[in-house]
Amino acid sequence: MRRPSVNVAQEGVVHVEIFMWWLDIDLKSKEWLRENLRATELPPEVLQRIADVGGPRLEELAGGLSDADWDFIETQSEFVD
Repeated sequence: MRRPSVNVAQEGVVHVEIFMWWLDIDLKSKEWLRENLRATELPPEVLQRIADVGGPRLEELAGGLSDADWDFIETQSEFVD
C-alpha cells in the first residue's frame, strides 16, 4: 500500500509531508514561517513545535525545511487559521 504523505528522502530518513502536520502547528509558529519564507535557520521553538505535531524531527531539520515545504507555506497555507 502506498503512503503518499511520507517520502524517503535519503536512506534512513523519512520526510513527512507538510500537509500532514501544518494544521496542527500553533499560529505563532505558522506566522513566523510565513514571515520568514525560505529561512535556512529556524528558531528552536519553531523546530520543536514542528516535531511535536508530527513533522520532521529536530535533527532532520538541521538544514531547514525542504523547498517543497516552503512552496506549500508560500502558496497553499491560508492566513485564516
